[in-house]
Order: sequence, then C-alpha cells, then structure tokens
Amino acid sequence: MSFAALLARLGGMGRFQVTYVAALAVPLIMLASHNLLQNFTAGVPEHHCRPRATGATADIPLLVSIPTDGHQQPQRCRRYVELQWHLLEANATANGSTAATEPCRDGWTYRDGAFAHTIVTEWDLVCESKTLKQMAQSIYMAGILLGSGLFGILSDKFGRRAVLTWCYLQLGVTGAGTAAAPTLLLYCLGRFLTGLAMAGVSLNSSSLCMEWIPTEARAVVGTINGYSYTLGQFLLAGMAFGIPHWRWLQLTVSLPFGLFFLYSWLLPESARWQLSAGRPHQALAGLRRVARINGRKHEGDQLDLEALQALALQEPPVPGGAVATLFRTPGMRMVSCGVSFVWFSTSFAYYGLAMDLQGFGVNVYLSQLLFGAVDIPAKLISVLVIGGLGRKVAQGGSLALAGVCILANSAVPSELRVLRMAFAVLGKGSLAASFNCAYIYTGELFPTVIRQTGLGLGGTMARVGGIVAPLVRMTADVSPVLPLLIYGAAPIVSAMATRCLPETRSLPLPETVADVETRTGHLKDKEVTVPLSSTSTKDSA
Repeated sequence: MSFAALLARLGGMGRFQVTYVAALAVPLIMLASHNLLQNFTAGVPEHHCRPRATGATADIPLLVSIPTDGHQQPQRCRRYVELQWHLLEANATANGSTAATEPCRDGWTYRDGAFAHTIVTEWDLVCESKTLKQMAQSIYMAGILLGSGLFGILSDKFGRRAVLTWCYLQLGVTGAGTAAAPTLLLYCLGRFLTGLAMAGVSLNSSSLCMEWIPTEARAVVGTINGYSYTLGQFLLAGMAFGIPHWRWLQLTVSLPFGLFFLYSWLLPESARWQLSAGRPHQALAGLRRVARINGRKHEGDQLDLEALQALALQEPPVPGGAVATLFRTPGMRMVSCGVSFVWFSTSFAYYGLAMDLQGFGVNVYLSQLLFGAVDIPAKLISVLVIGGLGRKVAQGGSLALAGVCILANSAVPSELRVLRMAFAVLGKGSLAASFNCAYIYTGELFPTVIRQTGLGLGGTMARVGGIVAPLVRMTADVSPVLPLLIYGAAPIVSAMATRCLPETRSLPLPETVADVETRTGHLKDKEVTVPLSSTSTKDSA
C-alpha cells in the first residue's frame, strides 16, 4: 500500500485535513504583510533641506533658502549657501538659479502626511543615504535566502512541525524587536532574522500540507495557499492606512505569530517524515488520531507497525549527489537553467514592481489594493491556460506579457499616472500568473528522484532575484527609466528561454533522469546509459 492509498483509507481529504490546511493557511496571510511591509514603513514623504539657522525669530520663506526644481518645487537635497532675499522681488526669481548651493548639512524637514513616521524620516534615509532603504529590503530578502536552506535542512533532521513552531516564535519575537530598534543597524538585523523565520514558515507550511493531503487535492490546496497570500496584500493595505506609524505597524504584523506559535503545538507532525526518520510508533499514533478525527476509527485501529515500516523503506542514494545530477546530463542542464531563468526573472520583476508603489504617482494604499486584486483573476486565468494550452505557453506567455507591460511603462510620461498604473497592474498580474505556473511546471520538469532538489533550485533563484531587485532601483540615479528597462528585459529573456523546455501537459511525471533526457530530445536510444539509475519512489514525490 502506498502512503496516498493509506491516507485515502483514513478519510482522504477529511475533517482533519481541512482543519490542518486552514490552520496553516492563516499564517500565510501575514507573509505578504512582511514581504511588502517596507512599501509603508519605508515610505518617502515630501522633504527639503532644513534652512540655515539664523538669529531671526520669524519664519524664513523657503524661496530664499531652498532652490526649486524644474516643477517649481523645493529641491530635496540642496540649499543655498547664503539666503537669497532678492528672490522675493517680483522679477528677480530667475537670478537665484546661479547662486551657490550646498548639501543639507542641518538635516531635513519632512511634510506631514501618510509617511510622516517611517524609517526614512527617523533615520534620514534620503539624498546621499537613500540607498540604505533599498539595502534594508535586500538584507531582509537575504535572510529569506539563507533561511530556505537552513530550515530545509533542520526540518529534515528535527521534523516539519517542530521547525515550524520555532519559526513562528522567532518571527513574532524578532518582528516585535524590530519595531523597537533604536538604530538602523539593529533594524536591519531584526529584518534579517525575520526573513530567516519567514522562509521556515513558508517552506514547512507547504511541506506539511503536501504530506498530509491526498494527491488529488494538492492543486486545490496550492491554490488556497496562493490566495492566502493575495488576501494578505489586501490586509496590509488596510492596516497601513489605519496605522501610519512604522513602529506600530511593524508590531501589528508581528504579534499574530505569537498566537500561531501557541496553536501550532496542537498540530501533529508529518507521519511521512516520522516514518522516514525511523519513528514508526509516533507515526502510528498520529495516523490513528487522524483516523478518529475523520470518522475512520476502525480503519485506524487496523493499522500495524509492520505495514508502516514497509512504507519507510529507504531509496538508494542518488549517484554523485542530487545537486550534481541537476547539471550532469544535457537534458538536465537545459531544464535546470531554464527553471533558474524563470524563477529569477519572475521574482526579480515582481519585487521590482511591488516594492515601488510610490513611483507610479498614485495613492499607495489604492495601489496596494489594485496589486492584490489583480492576483485573483490572474491566477485563475493561469490555471485555465495551463490546462487548455499547456505549461510552456502559460509560462512563456505570462513572462512575455509582464516584460512588455514593464517596458511600455518606461515610455509613458510620468504625468499619465492612470496609464502607468494600468501597465503596472497588468504586469504585476502577469508575474503572479508566472509564479502560479512555475510552481506546477517546475515539479513536472524534474524527475522524482531529485524533484525536491529541483524545486529548491527554483526557490533559491527566486530569493536571489528578490535580493537584487531593490538594488537595481538605485540605477534610477543614472536614468529614471533604467530600472524599468532592466526589470522588463529580464522576463522577456526568460520567456525566450522557456522555448527550450519540454511541454509536460497530460504527461506522467518523469521518474528518472533518462525520462527527462528523452523528453528534451537528448536520449533517443533507450539503451544509452544515463548516470542515474531508475529507482522506486514513494508517492510523496
């Protein structure tokens, strides 16, 4: 009996599985709040240099102390060396343009409004220091990258539920600690540790869901988890609107993980992991508990250790290691490189758009709502295209459309705000569809014996894209349109790379590297030896 057949015998997608998925989906709603939090906690208000201190008690008009830009607004990063009183004369405005200026030596004055209390205003992350804002987001994404590998290893050793419980606690504590950070350095450290925990929550929530639910329900559960993230984007917009101070907003999105930590102790560990870790007695107790909850107590009582131990037979090790197998043969190299392109460019362009809501000139709260709302039809359409036209068309088409929208935005004048936002929303929706397709397509491209390693490769490249995306925003100092050109070019290049990947619609999952080599056209003679033997695998793959 396979493990999938065992789960079906104990109730399939029964009451236990529904409750379990719901308990894991609720924390996923808060993932978006942390991933996109700096759109609001690091918002940049209108600002200008603090005027030079003088002995006069009366207010000094900005016109005589701060030069204006091309839109007749006070410059943000320069002030006059000497007060230009003559500019108050009716016909003397133009003469001030040649006056000597200097950087903001006495700090800045920030305009009251939506972003009056952010990390930008608290630590003056403007002008020469504005790159530190992007660096803080990259540090957070670096934490997610490191956490993906670290907590993946720890969950294989200590269990999925145990590591998930720890990550809930770490995220709640470090998130709340970040809200109290007295310096930018400690803020970045808190965000890094939060990113570590976020990766553990995402990774182990997905593993627990997949390992407790029957095969036929995986697509539905994956969609539910995806829409949990979408719901989180709506929730973030509402919380940010009601809680404008960055410290209180940071605290608000972190405290719920304390509750998640408490109820996670009630969640049973993955029986699949317990069997693979040589703990059949715990697995038997857990499965009998599941059977009772699903109303299958009789079937649960019939389980015995011998049957479970038969499911726990270990597969022979992959020759040379799973990572080396990703690039050992031509077909595997093609698949691995194609998947890397897809995941990197999707994440890179996604965070390039999603973390620059202010750049579109529309209310940021409305922008966040629109960016969240577009995910709903985008993910639905992607599922329909995946089933009707195939994975290859859906993946390449969504990437190409995203790239075209982003590049088109670079050619739209900043005054046409509605058109710019329309292109941005369409591009972001296309990237959400690309993510949705990538989760399905990647699992079908890699053979069963190294499927988890292949998925790990895609996830790692996505994190790298998320780290690089905020740094590319700094190129706006060279040209305002340069970041959009880079963000738009990446998905178009990846769309072309998907042409090299094989179609997987209506095909069985590949079991061995030989299957992949055959599908990619590099192995036509079945007698040719591929350096990885076929192995029998568990249904969990």
